[in-house]
Amino acid sequence: MSTEIKVPVLPESVADATVATWHVSVGDKVSRDQNLVDIETDKVVLEVVAPNDGVITEISQEEGATVLGEQVIALLGDADAAPASDESAPAQSEDAPAAQSAPAQSEDAPAAQSAPASEGKEVDIKVPVLPESVADATIATWHVQPGEAVTRDQNLVDIETDKVVLEVVAQEDGIMGEHIHAEGETVLGEQVIGTVKAGAAPAAAPKAEAAPASESNDSSDVLTPSVRRLIAEKGLDASKIKGTGKNGRVTKEDVDTFLKAPAAAPKAEAAAPAAPMGDRTQKRVPMTRLRKTIANRLLEAKNSTAMLTTFNEVNMKPIMDLRKQYQEVFEKRHGIRLGFMSFYVKAVTEALKRFPEVNASIDGDDIVYHNYFDISIAVSTPRGLVTPVLKDCDKLSVAEIEKGIRELALKGRDGKLSIDDMTGGNFTITNGGVFGSLLSTPIINLPQSSILGMHKIQERPMAVNGKVEILPMMYLALSYDHRQIDGKESVGFLVTIKELLEDPTRLLLDV
Repeated sequence: MSTEIKVPVLPESVADATVATWHVSVGDKVSRDQNLVDIETDKVVLEVVAPNDGVITEISQEEGATVLGEQVIALLGDADAAPASDESAPAQSEDAPAAQSAPAQSEDAPAAQSAPASEGKEVDIKVPVLPESVADATIATWHVQPGEAVTRDQNLVDIETDKVVLEVVAQEDGIMGEHIHAEGETVLGEQVIGTVKAGAAPAAAPKAEAAPASESNDSSDVLTPSVRRLIAEKGLDASKIKGTGKNGRVTKEDVDTFLKAPAAAPKAEAAAPAAPMGDRTQKRVPMTRLRKTIANRLLEAKNSTAMLTTFNEVNMKPIMDLRKQYQEVFEKRHGIRLGFMSFYVKAVTEALKRFPEVNASIDGDDIVYHNYFDISIAVSTPRGLVTPVLKDCDKLSVAEIEKGIRELALKGRDGKLSIDDMTGGNFTITNGGVFGSLLSTPIINLPQSSILGMHKIQERPMAVNGKVEILPMMYLALSYDHRQIDGKESVGFLVTIKELLEDPTRLLLDV
């Protein structure tokens, strides 16, 4: 009997999702609660775990496929009915010759010894050029240790600025030299932080035999979004975790094993004296550079602005009906599904045109009015909340907005946001509804003067023409700097957004 593996139920404000990474293949045995696949939405990555032990008999949606909530994406068969167990043995036996091919690699060892690491040309590893607005950076993670082999374009180290992570890759094959600057140190643009002996090979062949090839592929490329997030939360070094998944991929189980292993020794030592505290431990982890920046900016916004929040609510039924009617033809024409965020961005852009005070900012004793419409979109990433900017929204169609938001969300998830992606922005939209938030008071994203919070769409009884109707309602929250924006403008701005969302045909769909 087969069990269906389905996409989790998606929030009302999330139109669809994407199959990000399959951690198993057809024929693989899986255990209950094992993570099978990562499903990615605009803002979060959802993990789908096995409901019971069994064998993957079918995968109907491959990586990259767009899927809907509760859509069947795979089948899980009974563990007993798996010829995969029989096949796995030959597969391993077939791998045996591969293991025996190690001598072939060891035959290369003399070549490696004939060209010792010391003979390689030494190449400096430098911090990338930093923009003028970024004073310095921090070495976040070294992915390669001294003496380890590196390949061209392999990520050697992550350099963290206030808002983005920059990857420094190897220019040539070779051997990792010394780390001139360690993790956590502050560095400047174009500063030398390490060396690579280009063209060199490992001097000790036995070392290569001692460690399987899968262990050397320890770059961040084999980390899934969920695993990368877990490693970041625990403050671990990914290069020290042995991957047991497909192609050396590090799984959540590998991270759990790594966490338990070092803790086992101290526990055994502490077992002698009776410890009434038991497992009541704590862990102190330094804030990341991004988290410190977020903390400082939020505190500054609270302390340096006269922040006030005004609320309203919007009937989302017209937009939901419109999406249902045009979803298929929209996707066929533009190659992307129609979500809610494009409606929010369109409505905000039109409201900003009508209320220029909101599309302005305070600079000293001046108010700067902007005649362009760059909107920051709050995106949750494994490193924290960031606000990449969607530029010139007044010139973008609904489809272009959807594609732009998706691109920024993917960049945020993968840590690929550039300084340019993060620069500017006149107004911010944050959508806590994807996490289930019903109502909140968002904090202004300085130097902007206002921010709009969207929330969970929830059915509620509403009075319509003297009768009670059940309608999908959503709260809107506009936080603004009262020094610059008066109540009349703030309320008028929010009412305009409400009216535009409740009559979406005015926001002309390009279909």
